Amino acid sequence: DSEDDDDVTEETPVIGFWSGFAWLVGMTAIIALLSEFVVGTIEDASNSWGISVSFISIILLPIVGNAAEHAGAIIFAFKNKLDISLGVALGSATQIAVFVVPLCVIISWIMGITMDLNFNLLETGSLALAIIATAFTLQDGTSHYMKGFVLLLCYFVIGACFFVSNRPLDSDPNGVKMGLQSSTGTVFRA
Repeated sequence: DSEDDDDVTEETPVIGFWSGFAWLVGMTAIIALLSEFVVGTIEDASNSWGISVSFISIILLPIVGNAAEHAGAIIFAFKNKLDISLGVALGSATQIAVFVVPLCVIISWIMGITMDLNFNLLETGSLALAIIATAFTLQDGTSHYMKGFVLLLCYFVIGACFFVSNRPLDSDPNGVKMGLQSSTGTVFRA
């Protein structure tokens, strides 16, 4: 630090533009490869651990995958910079909802894979609960420990719902079984 405020020294970048671009592309390729391995082992992990695929993919994977983002949001919250902390947390969720999910649906349509936005009742209800709880806790623009506790409690309730929901992959997405079962075990479907 110099004592003169008039002396402004420019910092030189450690790496150049093309070097930074190459690192970004390389790390993206490595992350994509590792993500393929994780996605391929989710069902095996679900069977061996006795945990539903929904719990692993909705609760555990985002915690691990976004650890750096969560750490940054917590650090900004400790420094009383709530606007930056909310921007980090809600910006990522908005990006996933508005860009990534529709892009995945379009790409799966091009590839001929059946994928739609037909979410089951638990997923839709937990999304609605999270949006309502977040909106009510942030509406006055202040923060204190009780609001954080309410949001954490909401997260734990949603996590517990997905933990006890042990729905097989081949079941009806809405969880509704349409049909009658006779005393001999034969199922008559509508």
